[in-house]
Amino acid sequence: MSTVPKRFEILLVPAHVEDRGGASVEDSAVRTAIVEATGRRGASGYPIYEGHGIVADVDPETRTVEALLVDGRELDYGLTVLVRPAARG
Repeated sequence: MSTVPKRFEILLVPAHVEDRGGASVEDSAVRTAIVEATGRRGASGYPIYEGHGIVADVDPETRTVEALLVDGRELDYGLTVLVRPAARG
């Protein structure tokens, strides 16, 4: 039985915002995507998740993103990535 989650939600959030107007970090995301396990492993050795223009190598135990492409490009400076379990439904 595999312990690798089938999907995650990836959130791209500004690394530094002086005033979020009371919004949580997650609510401040400039882009979100549900990504699903592809069954492949990336150069990092971790499972590859893809969806909605995002490709990420994610350590499923720690939810650490080891590699990330957004629309085929590396993440822009000033943005950081958060990973959380995908909502069911």
